[in-house]
Amino acid sequence: MTPGARIQEAMELLDEVWQKKSPPDVIVRVFFRKRRYAGSSDRQFIQDYVYAILRRRARLDWWIRQIGLCMPSQTRSRMIAYLALVCHMTPDEIAERFSGHKYCPRILITNEFKLTKALHGQCLNNKNMPLSVTNEYPTWLKPDLENVWQDKLGDEIAALNTQAPVDVRVNSLKTTRDEAALMLANASIETQKTEFSPLGLRIFGTPRLTNTSAYKQGLIEIQDEGAQLVSMLCDAKPGMNVIDYCAGAGGKTLALAGAMARNGKIFGNLIACDISLLRLDRLQARLKRAGATDVKCQTIKTEDNDQAIHRKVRADRVLIDVPCTGTGIWRRDPNAKWRLTPAEVMYYVEQQQLIMKKAATLVKPGGRLIYVTCSLLQRENENQVTWFLNENPNFEIIPITDIWSEAIGGACPSTEACLRLTPFTTGTDGFFCAIVKLSVSHSKIC
Repeated sequence: MTPGARIQEAMELLDEVWQKKSPPDVIVRVFFRKRRYAGSSDRQFIQDYVYAILRRRARLDWWIRQIGLCMPSQTRSRMIAYLALVCHMTPDEIAERFSGHKYCPRILITNEFKLTKALHGQCLNNKNMPLSVTNEYPTWLKPDLENVWQDKLGDEIAALNTQAPVDVRVNSLKTTRDEAALMLANASIETQKTEFSPLGLRIFGTPRLTNTSAYKQGLIEIQDEGAQLVSMLCDAKPGMNVIDYCAGAGGKTLALAGAMARNGKIFGNLIACDISLLRLDRLQARLKRAGATDVKCQTIKTEDNDQAIHRKVRADRVLIDVPCTGTGIWRRDPNAKWRLTPAEVMYYVEQQQLIMKKAATLVKPGGRLIYVTCSLLQRENENQVTWFLNENPNFEIIPITDIWSEAIGGACPSTEACLRLTPFTTGTDGFFCAIVKLSVSHSKIC
């Protein structure tokens, strides 16, 4: 593909990302599936341009506003600004790529060419930019983010705007970390052990892991180290009754299966629950590949009067990885921050409380409720734990440090009662985890 054709494809892909709610990686896969003519280098170039613009959107828009010209296409103007400010192309070089030739972007109109000249020689960052622009986050979220990080806000947000690594969790039902690393090395895939997770490997480069024998045989699962850690903090053991109440795609269910196994077989009862039958149906293939077919799947309804599962089970561990704003995974979906609204935050807070209330009824005396989000906001994290404990005085919080040494081992990255993981502090996606225990002398939830 010519340079101009690559830019045209990148703009078409950007349009899809901005118009749809799916994560960019999903949109990218579908986009290229329909464009078999694009070679591997073309795909990498287009994808790199798309993510680079997504991660610089606020600053590019700031410059476009400063120039003050009327632009017919937001996508084209952002691409022009990116080529000028980040790639340092001259106006003529940009015009050459917007040639109007076959497969290339149409010729620059007068205001677009004026934009290239106005931006020529400028730096992307500017001292007059507001902090929210420099650090690429919505202005209305500033109070929430400052409450969490205070003087570390700049460092934390900058880390959230970088490219996320690819981690895999070794399936302990089938193999060991060293054996999996060797198998990947034989496939010319370089790895290193993750810092905290004893089952994690961090991948170098961008290999197609799903094409490897290790993946096809169920020896590895693609899972961020942070997700691995919160799964391990459930401290599930063989012989327990364990419920993954918001199983979703089932990544944490698979991790729990490994923790409950002896000699490759699950002992105890592990139930994966979700409101979506489709998601649970898709999970079946992952369970089979991982050798975790003993896991039971149960759909749950959103109505308050749904008591199907509640009549059957009292569990040692109930994991609730609740729906949330996803602010902790902005590295993987940099467009999500611009889709998020204040109303959505309030909606998630309400849903989280409903889920906590329902899931708590499944915990047996002495059992634990594990509350997890991939959010960074206190409204979805510490505030929710405080609310729950006030509503349910028969539960008490267990400090993460008390569980970490036994469930994971090594030094715990937190000294607080709850766990916060972030790209800046732990090199993982952003996660929050709190663990509460039901008093042995109480069996009724308030």
